[in-house]
Amino acid sequence: MEIREFTEADWPQVWSIVREVVRAEETFVYDPAMTEEQARQTWLEPAPGRTVVAVEGDRVLGTAKMGANRSGPGAHVSTASFMVAAGARGRGVGAALCEDALAWAGARGFAGMQFNAVVESNEAAVRLYRRLGFEVLGTVPGAFDHPTLGRVGLHLMYREL
Repeated sequence: MEIREFTEADWPQVWSIVREVVRAEETFVYDPAMTEEQARQTWLEPAPGRTVVAVEGDRVLGTAKMGANRSGPGAHVSTASFMVAAGARGRGVGAALCEDALAWAGARGFAGMQFNAVVESNEAAVRLYRRLGFEVLGTVPGAFDHPTLGRVGLHLMYREL
């Protein structure tokens, strides 16, 4: 598996992953009815941020976007988001994407990385982020309406770099 910068040729596969993840309504706070154009605007991070793909040959296994969490006085803290294709989950793709984002943020002098809305029932992601040094700073109870579990919390997670 290789992680590389997103190219326009990757978009059809990235859109497939984004559409699948968002429409499942289990892990992202994005509108499940978002259009392809809305997805492009949301997912493709403009410079100086970055969008990457994890590939195996010509198959996109997952994607990540990263950049500053806020502008101005908050610009020293980074953020990132990750999506992995259903058929590639459990193979370390998410971990590789997160490690890449952390390395990118560290190389650019960010002081930390903050995840604003990690669905508490997304146990695989929470476990991965904890393993990579993130802490849950707080949880907004019932802030995410999961399709089968009902209202579950959203974690704010952080790791110093």
